[in-house]
Amino acid sequence: MPKVLIPLAPGCEELEAVTIIDLLRRAGIDVVSAGLDDQPVKASRGVVLLPDTTLDHALAQEFDMLVLPGGQPGTNNLKADPRIVALLQKMARAGKYTCAICAAPAVLAAAGLLDGKQATCYPGSLDNARNVTLNAAPVVKDGNIITSRGPGTAMDFALELVETLAGKAKRDEVEAGLQRPGK
Repeated sequence: MPKVLIPLAPGCEELEAVTIIDLLRRAGIDVVSAGLDDQPVKASRGVVLLPDTTLDHALAQEFDMLVLPGGQPGTNNLKADPRIVALLQKMARAGKYTCAICAAPAVLAAAGLLDGKQATCYPGSLDNARNVTLNAAPVVKDGNIITSRGPGTAMDFALELVETLAGKAKRDEVEAGLQRPGK
C-alpha cells in the first residue's frame, strides 16, 4: 500500500489539507499527517487540525509521496523548515513523488525541484521562480512532480494523487462516491 506524508504547518490552507487527506484515505492509501512540532495546527482560517504525529517522528519512516498543502503563512513556514526542504530533495533523488498545491509549489521551487519543469500554482506564487514553465491548468503533472492551483482545485488534485498511486479504477471509485456534478 502506498504511503503519503502530509506536513501541516501553522497557517496551512485547511480546505486543501483536509480534502487531500480525506480523498487519499477513501482510496485506502496510508496517509500520515505530521505537524512541524507537537502542537495542534491552527490553519489559515482558524480551524485547528490535530496531526497524526510530528515531523520528527515521521522522518523515521519511508514514504512514496510527499504532499504540501498551501495557504499563508503555512507555505512560508514549510519553506523556512530545513527538514522539509531536505526531505523534498531526498525524495526527488529517490524518484518519489513530490506534490504541492496553491502557494506551496514555491517550496518545491526553493528546494530546486521545479527547474526545467512545468507547474501550476496560486497566481503570483512562482513569479520569482526561474526555469519553471507556468501552466494555468488546475493540476499539472510533470514526471514525479504534481502541482495544483488552490482551494478550488483541491478535489481534482487529490483525485490525481489517488490515480497516480492507486490507478484510474480506484480514482473512478472514489470520485463516484463524491457525487460530483457532471462526473
